[in-house]
Amino acid sequence: MSNAKPTVAILTLGCKVNQYESEAIAESFEKAGFSVRGADEICDVYVINTCTVTAESDRKAGQLARRVHARSKNAFVLLTGCFTQSNPDAAAKIEGVDDICGNTDKLSVVAAAQRLLASAQKSVAPTVRVGDVMTAPFEPMEITRFERTRAYVKIEDGCENRCSYCAIPAARGRVRSKPLDDVVREVRGLVAGGCREIVLTGIETASWGRDLEGVNLADLLEAVDAIEGIGRVRLGSLDPSLMKQNFVDRIAKIRSLTPHFHISMQSGSSAVLAAMKRKYNRDQALCGIERLRAAFPDAELTTDFIVGFPGETDADFADTMDLAKKADFLSMHVFAYSKRAGTIAATLPNQIPNAVKKERSAALIALGAELRRGRLARAMQTLSREVLFETYENGLAIGHTDSFLEVAAPSPVPLHSKLCNVTLTEATNERLMAVINEVKV
Repeated sequence: MSNAKPTVAILTLGCKVNQYESEAIAESFEKAGFSVRGADEICDVYVINTCTVTAESDRKAGQLARRVHARSKNAFVLLTGCFTQSNPDAAAKIEGVDDICGNTDKLSVVAAAQRLLASAQKSVAPTVRVGDVMTAPFEPMEITRFERTRAYVKIEDGCENRCSYCAIPAARGRVRSKPLDDVVREVRGLVAGGCREIVLTGIETASWGRDLEGVNLADLLEAVDAIEGIGRVRLGSLDPSLMKQNFVDRIAKIRSLTPHFHISMQSGSSAVLAAMKRKYNRDQALCGIERLRAAFPDAELTTDFIVGFPGETDADFADTMDLAKKADFLSMHVFAYSKRAGTIAATLPNQIPNAVKKERSAALIALGAELRRGRLARAMQTLSREVLFETYENGLAIGHTDSFLEVAAPSPVPLHSKLCNVTLTEATNERLMAVINEVKV
């Protein structure tokens, strides 16, 4: 009888929260005696952590499940995540799937895989284990290692914003925060293991602490900042309504917090933002951005926009273009509006034709490229920079400044996780070029 460890591959779709959860699942499998392999390898078990932010996300989940089943007919296929939480019936119809778990107890996929391996037989019909995300507590999980330069730490789950276009609140449930002491302990362990950069993230990062007593996100940042040896700390996507003066004043004093903020704008039109049921209007968002620029003069801002929302007029879209110019974003993720079943926006009148969505997307993407070129050219005013290098391609070490400017520098060897002093030499359309002066750590 073979004593070889059972093998498992974990495939992840979607956001940084899903990536974190997949890493926690992988560590749980290893503790249970599994060997975690790459997504392209032949394994005994495949776990697919799904997303449902768009209809395309749902399609990719099914496509991925069918692909791994076709590659290894006898392997057990387990699905978890937002798609399975939102539509377990559709997930159950995918050929080859043996077990379906939602978002309330993702670590249970380990025990489910063990049961399936013990049975030694593919399921005739998948087991469906989908709990109620509206009443579930925060699922305790943590990671103790990281493979990249930075580690994502999930501090919050759920969203109560109820934006009219979004299916995520139904898939993730109410706001649940990871206790402050638990976050600090997890981050301290990662820092002790050599992690240079921590990204605190959640489904609605700005809501951390809402369900706890007497704490908010600024309190958490101050506690993390006090950890001995802490390097860089970044935040996940933030709602513009968070940028009140008191909050900005507090975080401006935090030494480890990087001057880079991802602001989830979605639109630059107050009319469209109201139809989206966002918590701010155009002027409030611009005021918040001005506060950040004043408190962090070297800050770089990134964002998301949805174009072609139902009822979006040419004037509304012009407002979005104008806001993007005023905010002067380093980069912009542009999405064409996609209907999601069960959302208010899917039933709204004046749905925008695909051709118009495509045209507006192209215009906003082109503006984003122009703004990025301008931000990179402006960065050349300060030639001496510190860069944390992450990857290595074709003789170039590639990394980011604290403000998230991408920098590439010639190097004979990889400089993974090395913090280096560099001198900028050129701004291209996509990144900054540099020469390395000193490898600091």
